[in-house]
Parts: sequence; structure tokens; C-alpha cells
Amino acid sequence: MTAPETRRDLVAAALAAALAAPLRPALAATVGGPAPVPPDRPVRIAMLVYPGLTALDLVGPQTFLAGLAPGSLHLVGAEAGPVTSDTGLTLVATHGFATCPADLDVLFVPGGDGTPAQMGNAALLAFLRDRAARAGWIASVCTGSLILGAAGLLRGYRATSHWCVRDAVLPLLGARPVAERVVFDRDRVTAAGVSAGLDLGLALAARLRGDAYARTAQLVAEYAPAPPFSAGTPFEAGPATVRTAEAILAPLVTGAEAAART
Repeated sequence: MTAPETRRDLVAAALAAALAAPLRPALAATVGGPAPVPPDRPVRIAMLVYPGLTALDLVGPQTFLAGLAPGSLHLVGAEAGPVTSDTGLTLVATHGFATCPADLDVLFVPGGDGTPAQMGNAALLAFLRDRAARAGWIASVCTGSLILGAAGLLRGYRATSHWCVRDAVLPLLGARPVAERVVFDRDRVTAAGVSAGLDLGLALAARLRGDAYARTAQLVAEYAPAPPFSAGTPFEAGPATVRTAEAILAPLVTGAEAAART
């Protein structure tokens, strides 16, 4: 037996024992979501990439889901090739819309500064509606929920998003905003801003393969957050910091509101 060659192989090997643990269908049943994916096949995941996405929105959950999807986790853009994030980091789409597998266990959308443009991207929205019709879980992080909403996929669902747009924009798209870090409603799961993608990845992994798998993944990643400041929500940050953040986020908020009203 050869040693794992990549970090992904190492994570998959470290988690293999957890796959033998009994599944807990009750996890899915409590939220009205899909049943866990059978352990004898990889989870089929498509994660959307587009110009101006926030890389951590995608990379956070991908870190916890990749071990479930060896050879079946696809980064999907309008076409295959490099895609630049909103901080200049380049990601690579492995598939275009046309070549993305039709049947998925997870359809995932990240947020980012590019969200307003994608809310009006007819080809992207058509792709999401098509794959969502057959997907198990439909998921998002941060303002990715606005893109799902623009595709008509959150109408009547409880959902969350980044605090700067959650209460103002989600209702325009037919969703019911919830001020929680991760929100499950039937087969939809949405997470709050950026870093909440890590929590979504773990919570979704638990529903796909059980608590034992998710706990092992959390330990492998040493995910034990202890931030140096208590400023992760507007309430904690205080008025001065909130005003500074709102100024930075204003173009995103204005653009998202305009796109939602179109």
C-alpha cells in the first residue's frame, strides 16, 4: 500500500474509518432534507465559480466536502478555465455549464463582489434551475443565496446571507431571512457571510455521511475557531466598525438590491 500523495488523499485516508460508522438518517429527517448518500458511492458535487466570487466562500466548504467526493467534486463556470476571485486569487473551473454532470447530490453557490452581475446572468440562472431540479441539496454561502434567489430557488424558503444584504434583499427574492449562521429548510441550506462556509461544510457533511464523519473532518482540519477580536457581527463590532464596514460593502448592497428589483 503506497502512502497518500496529496493532501486530499491524506484527508480522504484519515476519514475512511469514519465511513464505516452507522449513518444517521434522522439528521436529514429532522430538517426535511434528502437522505444521506449511500456510503458505497462518492457524493456528486458541483460548486459554481464566477468572476468576482469570494474564494473562501467556496474553499471553506470544499475543504470539508472534498473527502466525500473523490473524482466527483466539480468546479463549474460558464466554461472551463481560470476564474478570478474578488481578491485576485485565481481558481480553475473544471467544467462549463454544458459539461457539468446532470445529476448532483449537492449544488453549491458562493457569494462575492460579483454577485449582482450574476443575479442577472441568464445563462447562469438557467443552469442553476436545471441542475436544482434534480439535485439533492441546494446550498450557498454569503451572498450566494441572492444568486439562488434570483434563480427562483429560495421562494418560500427560510434562508440567510451576509448581514449587509440578508434582511434588505432576501425578501425581494421571495425568501424569509433568518439571522443564523447556517439555515436548513428542507433541501436548501444557506450560510451567513464568508467564514460561515466552514460551518456549512461540516453541517452538510454530517447530513451526507453522519456525525462521525463530520467530527473527524473537523479534527483533521483543527477547526477550533478562537478569533483575536469579537467583531464578527454588527452587534459585537460596535457602531464605528459597522459604519466602516458598511462603506466598504455599499457597492455590493446597492448592486444586489438593484438586481433583485429587476
